[in-house]
Amino acid sequence: MRLKLNPNTNYIEFVLLAATLMALNAVAIDIMLPALPEIATSLGAIGDNQQQLVITYYLVGFGLSQLFYGPLSDAIGRRNTAFIGILIFFVPVALAAFVTDFNSLLVLRLVQGLGAGASRVIAFAVVRDVFEGKKLAKTMSLIVMVFMAMPIIAPSLGQLLITFLPWQSTFAFMAIMAVIALVWVFLRLPETLSIENTRAFRPKIILEGFRIVFTTPSSLLFGWAQALLLGAIIGFLGTSPQIYLEIYDLGPIYPLMIALTASNLAVASFINSRLVDRFSVEKVAFVASATFALLGAIWLTFSLVMGVLPLWLLVLLHQPLNFCFGLAGVNQNSLAMIPMKRVAGTAASVLGFISSAGGAVVGAIIGSFYNDTIAPIAAGFMVVGILSCCASLLGARLQPTMPLPTSAPAK
Repeated sequence: MRLKLNPNTNYIEFVLLAATLMALNAVAIDIMLPALPEIATSLGAIGDNQQQLVITYYLVGFGLSQLFYGPLSDAIGRRNTAFIGILIFFVPVALAAFVTDFNSLLVLRLVQGLGAGASRVIAFAVVRDVFEGKKLAKTMSLIVMVFMAMPIIAPSLGQLLITFLPWQSTFAFMAIMAVIALVWVFLRLPETLSIENTRAFRPKIILEGFRIVFTTPSSLLFGWAQALLLGAIIGFLGTSPQIYLEIYDLGPIYPLMIALTASNLAVASFINSRLVDRFSVEKVAFVASATFALLGAIWLTFSLVMGVLPLWLLVLLHQPLNFCFGLAGVNQNSLAMIPMKRVAGTAASVLGFISSAGGAVVGAIIGSFYNDTIAPIAAGFMVVGILSCCASLLGARLQPTMPLPTSAPAK
């Protein structure tokens, strides 16, 4: 007989399990970064900037699929939806070894993203099912802190794999992660969707759930605030092989820079779990996004004045921005989810789509301006920081004090 965990009494395992679901997405991005130049060369990509599409296609699929998985999880439950998504994630991973051209790989990455969307939706939905208010924000901070271990480890692991094995070995590692997640969900994750919050998987009911989310201005504003900041992070990640390998010629040291970025995000999430006990979640989100904008402006100024920055100065200017994103992003997401208990799955899907697809588009735009200098990337950080700050401020003013009423769910 399987013994399911209790999110309250088995709190640590619950956090670890949710973090593992989210880590499927992280490993699918970060373990690929050191291999992007080799993949592009091996499969005949045209132009250095095309290698960024391996990340972009995945994120587009990841974002789009969440619009499906949210309503599905509100109908058939969180566990069943997780099974479906992880299995879809696994199929293109298994087929990657047979790819012979770049466009085919992009198709597989799109499908992989379509599967990974479930892991993000379920991770957020189960937390929203179980916790409220500051406990919700604190739990999400801890989950993000644990899940950020993968971006710290994955780039170095990816570099190690491609040093001794072909780039297809990175997909083999993703397959192992998928199997671990599937078994853990099957054995230990309880069904957190309550009967009274079950919604039929019918077009009318799905559209009603979307209507609730899209007519809650505070949730949309906080969702876009997070998407904008995420777009800057994605824009830098997509160009990071060109920046670190071509401008600074870091070679095998490059994964350590990605690990440093992830470390800052993890530390920020840990500190945030303490900050929300002393300050309002809204205040932390606003101050962090405002600081993000200010640091982006400082970074841009140095880039315009100095041209190619010394590596130590680039790190000094860039890493605090990641720390600010770690503080702002998790709180913006929690604030967006607070009014959405009755439609947690649908809300997680819509907000996940906004965050992932919106972030991918913003990141692609920022990355497309890369011109062998840091200045366009720094300018992107400044602009999205200002916009995110404004969205956070307006979202806080419109945030309802109580969860919004919803119509009774159809069975």
